[in-house]
Amino acid sequence: MNNMITVYLSLGSNLGDRQANLDQALKLISERMRLGKVSSIYDTEPVGLTNQPRFLNLACEVFTRLTPEGLLALLKGIEQKMGRYSRSGEPRVIDIDIVLFGDQVTNTPGLIIPHPRMHERAFVLIPLAEIAPDFVHPVLGKTIKELDKAVKEVQGVMKFNGS
Repeated sequence: MNNMITVYLSLGSNLGDRQANLDQALKLISERMRLGKVSSIYDTEPVGLTNQPRFLNLACEVFTRLTPEGLLALLKGIEQKMGRYSRSGEPRVIDIDIVLFGDQVTNTPGLIIPHPRMHERAFVLIPLAEIAPDFVHPVLGKTIKELDKAVKEVQGVMKFNGS
């Protein structure tokens, strides 16, 4: 896999058939890059959002040669293809965030990697710890497993069994 970068994404859906939305997003992602490990699906409370349905979340590993900006453009295109036009804070068919991009640190007006709040969010860390427990956060210098243990509360994150 020469020149391929290992990237971790967080996917979430809280509108429509949430599981089908996640499945479709993974299919669309896998058509454009190599999909690696995929976590279990978790049923989660919306964090920082009020009066919203619960989310289904998962984490996945992908391998890409794209730049962070190129990957962001691709993922935003997938979100739009799936019908996401909502603004921040609204329920969404799909939400795809770049959580980690190898050991790169990016801080531009449109993109911050590692995701700036990932270490505070159980709905990101619990699935991510399942597929990348020993990955070291390039800014905080802790493994995903250590960050996961440090999250004070589980924030309503439960393994999803379907339906």
